[in-house]
Amino acid sequence: MRIGLLGGSFNPAHGGHRHISLQAMRALALDEVWWVVSPGNPLKQGAEDMAPFEARLASAERLARGARIRASDFEARAGTRFTIDTVKRLKQLYPQHSFIWLLGSDILPNFHKWRDWRGLAREVPIAVIRRPGYDSAARAARALGWLRRFVHPSGQAKHWTEWSAPAILFLRLPPDPTSATAIRAQDPNWYRRSSPLAKHSRAARRAPLRQETP
Repeated sequence: MRIGLLGGSFNPAHGGHRHISLQAMRALALDEVWWVVSPGNPLKQGAEDMAPFEARLASAERLARGARIRASDFEARAGTRFTIDTVKRLKQLYPQHSFIWLLGSDILPNFHKWRDWRGLAREVPIAVIRRPGYDSAARAARALGWLRRFVHPSGQAKHWTEWSAPAILFLRLPPDPTSATAIRAQDPNWYRRSSPLAKHSRAARRAPLRQETP
C-alpha cells in the first residue's frame, strides 16, 4: 500500500486536516493517509492550550470518518517522541508499505529544528503541502539549503514510490485556510465538549501493536 503520513498535535483535528489529506491522496495516488497524533510534540512542550491526548485523538477519529484516513495513537503505544523514530518503527512493522511524509508549508520553516531531520529525509520522501500565507517562508526555510538538491517536479507526484530518499516535492493543492490556532482562540475549551465515549470505545477495540494498523 501507498501510505501518506500526517503527523501533528491535532489540537483539535479540523476540516483543513481532512481537506489536505484527501487532496494529497489524489495527487500522490495514496491508498490511505494515517494521522499520527502526537502524545506530546517536543517543540510544543509546556503549551498551555494543549488539550489532553485522548481528546485530540478523539477529534481526529471523528474527522477521519467516511474517508480512507486512519487516526492513530501509534506514537503513544510505540513510545516514540520524535518523528524520525516513529518513521523507522513504522517501516520495521510494515515493510510491505511505501510511506511518504506529508508536511505543511507552515511547518517547513522550523523543519531544521526536528530531531535528525536529515535522517528523516533519508528514510521517506516528503511532500510539502501549501498552506495559505506561508509560501515565502517555506521557500526561504533553512532546511531547504540542504533539501533543494532533492526536489522533484510536482508533475511526477504519482511516481514517488520510484524515487530514492531523500526526495521532496511541493504540491500546489487547493488551499484551505482552516487553522487549529484560530479554533482554539474562539473556543479554548473545545475538548471539554467532546464526547467522553470515544476514549472508552477506542480502548475496547485496541489490538496488540504488531497486529494493528496504526
